[in-house]
Amino acid sequence: MTAEERLTPAAALSEPAEPAVPVGRGWTSALSLANGAIWVGWYGPLQILLALQAEQFAPAGMSKETVLAWVTGAGAVVSLLANPLFGAVSDRTTSRFGRRTPWIVAGAAGGAASLLLLGGARSLAAMAVGWCLVQLTLNAAFAAVTAAVPDRVPRGQRGVVGGWLGAAQLLGVVAGTGLATVAGGVGAGYAACAVFTVAGVLPYVVRYRDPRPAPADRAPFAWRGFAAGFWLSPRAYPDLGWAWLTRFLINLSNALVLLYLLYYLRDGLHHADPDQGVLVLTAVNGATLLATVVVGGVWSDRTGRRKPFVLGSGLLMAVATAMLSVWQTWPGAIVAAAVLGVGFGVFTSVDFALMTDVLPKAADRGKDLGIVNITNALPQVAAPALAAPLVTHLGGYRALYLTAAAIGLAGAVLVTRVRGVD
Repeated sequence: MTAEERLTPAAALSEPAEPAVPVGRGWTSALSLANGAIWVGWYGPLQILLALQAEQFAPAGMSKETVLAWVTGAGAVVSLLANPLFGAVSDRTTSRFGRRTPWIVAGAAGGAASLLLLGGARSLAAMAVGWCLVQLTLNAAFAAVTAAVPDRVPRGQRGVVGGWLGAAQLLGVVAGTGLATVAGGVGAGYAACAVFTVAGVLPYVVRYRDPRPAPADRAPFAWRGFAAGFWLSPRAYPDLGWAWLTRFLINLSNALVLLYLLYYLRDGLHHADPDQGVLVLTAVNGATLLATVVVGGVWSDRTGRRKPFVLGSGLLMAVATAMLSVWQTWPGAIVAAAVLGVGFGVFTSVDFALMTDVLPKAADRGKDLGIVNITNALPQVAAPALAAPLVTHLGGYRALYLTAAAIGLAGAVLVTRVRGVD
């Protein structure tokens, strides 16, 4: 069997119908746990462990900030490519276990192995390779998890399901940060994140069967068409284009806030225990996010509207980000973290529902959501490129957070250009 024969083209699969039967609490809980486990694998390293390794491996003449920027940027490039690729491959997978489940399993297992490899890194090169492998594998799992939502969830339920996924994402960030902080060293932190990542996906893949699509007799697979499918013209799909840009800019603003948070507390606020400070701010942010993420999704589903929630939450996040620039104290950081959580909670659930509402074709959900998920990866590339010169040469943390606020504000306003969704 050739490589081409192992993939079934999306065009050769029966066009999936829009789901009509609401999903139950058990399915939502299991998928949310799987989503949170993936974020543990990402954010234990991003919040704490990579920053500690950057200090350890920084060569003479290169700052820890620059090392961290290069490593996270390289990983983000891998993520940018991997998510739509694995989403497209899952669209074409016809295994007995369905389209999405095989990639959730393979991605989580590969991610755990890559985290263990990263924990054993003894050089900057090994650190960079390990992080790129983590991004490659966990994005395979993440692409499949997110595609399961439009596969199985009716449109009128996607706000609340998106809310639970967002809550799990936040809990994953908190759990990853906590594991990295209390595990007792860099290697132990990576091992703890690896174990959690595997354990978290098991309930979903064991308890819930992924429907297997039935191939139809249509055109054979062609690599040229497969590659061409990754371009979604903003001119042909303007609503998707504006929604994509909104999400990218708000996620870029958030990435600029998080990237140097440990260094901001240590070098900007001179916090006595910056590692613990990151954990406290993450917990405060998480508490307020949890208070709004599901409520925002439920409210949006009941009103049938998405754009006002995205606009309002984006404006609130921009205000909170500006606080970090003008109120540079530990109490100011706590207040900003709380307000950011409120805004990001509503944004996370409702924007996800909005994105699923503007997808062009049901047969390409995995690939198209992979392109949407670039808005999670691309900010990790752009943020270091913007943040490093801002902090080092162009005004320090005050300039960094003012820039982040302006970017988030622009993203919030642009959602008004979406026409096909209220």
